[in-house]
Amino acid sequence: MLKVQNGTNKHLHTMNSIHISTARMMLNRPEPVDIKLWTRTGEIQEWKRCICIKYEHYKGTRKFKLLDSNQIRQCRECCIFMVNGMEVFL
Repeated sequence: MLKVQNGTNKHLHTMNSIHISTARMMLNRPEPVDIKLWTRTGEIQEWKRCICIKYEHYKGTRKFKLLDSNQIRQCRECCIFMVNGMEVFL
């Protein structure tokens, strides 16, 4: 766990981060996850309670099913920057 100190307020904030390989393992499990990602337009979206139903290695994309709405959505894996509240790093 990394502690970051804000220079003006002197408050300590804790940030959890995970390696991309750990994030991939979490996404491959059948348990629902919450993810944050960038879209093509640069917008940040948050998908809650979703499961990965397909991974295409050569395209670098994943298809997710959002359990609350039963929607199927696709994104590029490199655009996912947070999994279950933990920042993903390379």
